Amino acid sequence: MAYEERNIWASLIVSVVGVIVYVVLVLQQAGGGPLDAVDWVPLMLWTIGVSIVAAIVVSIVWGIVAGMRDPDGVGKSDQRDRDISHMSTRVGQAFLVIAGLGVIVLCAFEADWFWIANTMFLGFAASGIVGGLASVIAYRRGLV
Repeated sequence: MAYEERNIWASLIVSVVGVIVYVVLVLQQAGGGPLDAVDWVPLMLWTIGVSIVAAIVVSIVWGIVAGMRDPDGVGKSDQRDRDISHMSTRVGQAFLVIAGLGVIVLCAFEADWFWIANTMFLGFAASGIVGGLASVIAYRRGLV
């Protein structure tokens, strides 16, 4: 597995787990009540921070294990990796744009901060997850 692909897998796994954990925590804190009554700011900030740290740690540990198996292949990147990265960035940005438009609409209707922030949070998450999936698919099937 290429260095770049390994990092994408690490980020993808941590992103999916992070979103699931955040949603579960928000739903638990709501306890069947209105979601916009939840104190979401610390939950979101902790989820983002822990996810970033976890992605870095998973990537480093996975890199160390891969480096022990194949010392010559660690950290190598080529044109294919750059092409896949550009493609996945474009795919992911589409979801970020959709989330941004959703935020503008929510602001126009003066929605609660909870809905505005969570729309953007889930847009960032969708962007990373869908972009990561596009990368993994491109690594497995090739770019068309």
